[in-house]
Amino acid sequence: MKLSDIIPGRIGFGSAPLGNMFRAIPDAEAEATVNAAWDAGIRYYDTAPFYGAGLAELRLGEMLAGKPRSEFVLSSKVGRIVLDEIEDVSERDFGEKGEVFRHGRPNRIVNDYSADGTLRSIEDSLARLRTDRIEIVFVHDVAQDFYLDEWLSVFETARKGAFRTLDRLRDEGVIKAWGLGVNRVEPIELLLALDEPRPDGFLLAGRYTLLDHDRALQRVMPAVVEAGLEIVSGGPYSSGALVGGPNFEYAPVTPAIREKVDRIGDLTRRHDISVKAAGLQFVLAHPAVAAAIPGASKPQRIEEDRAAFEQEIPAGFWKDLRAAGLIHPDAPLPSN
Repeated sequence: MKLSDIIPGRIGFGSAPLGNMFRAIPDAEAEATVNAAWDAGIRYYDTAPFYGAGLAELRLGEMLAGKPRSEFVLSSKVGRIVLDEIEDVSERDFGEKGEVFRHGRPNRIVNDYSADGTLRSIEDSLARLRTDRIEIVFVHDVAQDFYLDEWLSVFETARKGAFRTLDRLRDEGVIKAWGLGVNRVEPIELLLALDEPRPDGFLLAGRYTLLDHDRALQRVMPAVVEAGLEIVSGGPYSSGALVGGPNFEYAPVTPAIREKVDRIGDLTRRHDISVKAAGLQFVLAHPAVAAAIPGASKPQRIEEDRAAFEQEIPAGFWKDLRAAGLIHPDAPLPSN
């Protein structure tokens, strides 16, 4: 089953901000944001235990508890266990995202990609989400940005543990699909090269965006399409950098990225369209992309995403963008 057969609609809700990503979000603001997503017709919600040490799952579970379960789809992730123990969040070592969730819960998080750890992670997520099922499960962050030179060893542990366990759970009908949830292309390439087990798709965050897509376009997207699979695109606005935010890939925006953002912004103003519309529709134009999941922590962001999805973009914009060298010449473009 392809991801697009499971996921309702082309825009989902990325819940990482609900885990107090970068800042402490008041409960009322988080609730209003999820309600805005529901009211906008969004029925796919992605989360993970890592987001605020369970905070995003807890909030999402509480806010969706009164909604008809048959009307929405959930994806969460395995690879990390949230413990009842409390730890000093300033001492966490989580690679490039080490400081991202410092405002989350202080519960200790341990990495565990084993078979038992996978089953426990799903069980814990079900409890936090107040649900009896999770449709899609992604194996989280088995990549260089977290494990540096040890990532292949971690990947092998996950192959023997999490991958095979999720493969079995899918075949038994406990979940509908599984894959990798990563910020790097190499783990996807490696898994596609294996004879078994076979994933159903991927969540690729930040690697196929208007600001950064060359490597994914050339190395991953064709292989995903050839395998008959699809991806969910996470972070379509490059951690907010595309829309003027201060961060790109969980770090401060560099002068080179800022210059590219400014050039794209100049073209969007010239054609009287929003930058969000350009970024979102560029991502969704690729045949490998089943859906995009922008993150949001304010209700108005949901309204902006919906407007971006629906805005008509003149063909001349894409022509100018390509002529300016701001997108790869082989990148598929939207057709209105």
